[in-house]
Amino acid sequence: MTEDTQNVRETTTRTGDTVQKNTETSNSQDDAEHKTNVISRVVWYIAGLLLVVLGLRFVLTLLGANATNGFADFVYSTSHPFVAPFFSLFNYDNYTYGTSHFEVYTLVAMIVYSLIAWGIVRLVTLNRD
Repeated sequence: MTEDTQNVRETTTRTGDTVQKNTETSNSQDDAEHKTNVISRVVWYIAGLLLVVLGLRFVLTLLGANATNGFADFVYSTSHPFVAPFFSLFNYDNYTYGTSHFEVYTLVAMIVYSLIAWGIVRLVTLNRD
């Protein structure tokens, strides 16, 4: 069994005629849980940003967005490195309806990156259970 160290910080402030005394306590277990919580929030934040960009890519290609448009070009060029590993995953071409495309590999990329983020967070919070 590990022993928790407890840090006590006591401050006294004097304003006019009143004296205010504050006592703060913290232990190492609370600090470790806080760091773990921050790491898991950062991982989910990054994963959320990536999923939003991939979702925008999926919707823009599904609706047949003009690739020369500045916004569409930004979304396509930003998401390309994350979708590229999944391009040749299936033996068939994308479903094409006029100018719109149904990119299955973008959906697969979203699922894979969600699972990776979940796995990292579970690995970081393994000791908490």
